[in-house]
Amino acid sequence: MKKLIFIFLFFATASAYSQSFYRYRFEEPWSISASIGPTQYFGELYSFWKYNEGVQPDWNANFAFHYTFGTHLRARGEFSYVKMSGQDPPSDPRAYRTPRNLDFRAQNWELTGIVEYYLYPVKTPNINRPLWNPYVFVGLGMSTNNPETQLDGNWVDLRPLQLENNPYERYIVVIPTGLGLKYKLNVYMDLTFEGNYRWTFTDYMDDISAYNVSEFYLDLVDDYVTGNNPDRLRLAIRNPNFMDDNGLPDVDKILRNNGRIRRGSGLTHRFDGYMTVNLGLEIHLSRDIFDNWIFRNRINEKRFRFW
Repeated sequence: MKKLIFIFLFFATASAYSQSFYRYRFEEPWSISASIGPTQYFGELYSFWKYNEGVQPDWNANFAFHYTFGTHLRARGEFSYVKMSGQDPPSDPRAYRTPRNLDFRAQNWELTGIVEYYLYPVKTPNINRPLWNPYVFVGLGMSTNNPETQLDGNWVDLRPLQLENNPYERYIVVIPTGLGLKYKLNVYMDLTFEGNYRWTFTDYMDDISAYNVSEFYLDLVDDYVTGNNPDRLRLAIRNPNFMDDNGLPDVDKILRNNGRIRRGSGLTHRFDGYMTVNLGLEIHLSRDIFDNWIFRNRINEKRFRFW
């Protein structure tokens, strides 16, 4: 009789123990994440590679859905808000950009699809995820492109003004590439750290591309003199050497100079880009996440818990 009781208790305990881990046996392919961090723009108003100009950071935030579809592969759909800016004053003197007195800011919305490749397998039950898992990624997306600058204390959209007589699109293609690292906080949640550089196919994220205004300065002057659109000249040429005592464009000086007034870098086939470095959290959407993580079942109550 005692032997039968012992056998019964053994199997009952084993069954209870196995059931307690049953919820961790499933592969959970879906997850959501959110992150935030600094943004650094690269273009006509900033050069990290050639000059020593420090960092001019802004910020970004994003929200994403993830899906595991291979042993080491995951897909990600991401929606981001990206703020960036650039200006001449922090420029390295060797760049000869400070006299331009140009600046911009942009507040862009971005939608991207990304494929991630992990060093360690990700198609595995939640409880078996590795503690650390580095990954690389590449993707394709679309971003808004609407640079602004200040004029008389107000922010002005630059794209509709076509300061260089060269229209550019409001929406641009971006190619995100980068490296990331995930740290397993618990069965359901990871801490993420990621660096993401976006390659683009435009040189107008900052509204600047041409080396000088020689090819279009007569159109700018005409719009200014006739009053048709005087803001074009005021925004395109802000070099103090070509301003009058009232801080307005000196038309005579501009005409005598024949438009040889510095605007861009003069480099051909150079596109703008930007980089983000983000810290975030990823939550794996288990079927029992609310009962076994956010809430712990009690006999007559539910209590919130963090582990």
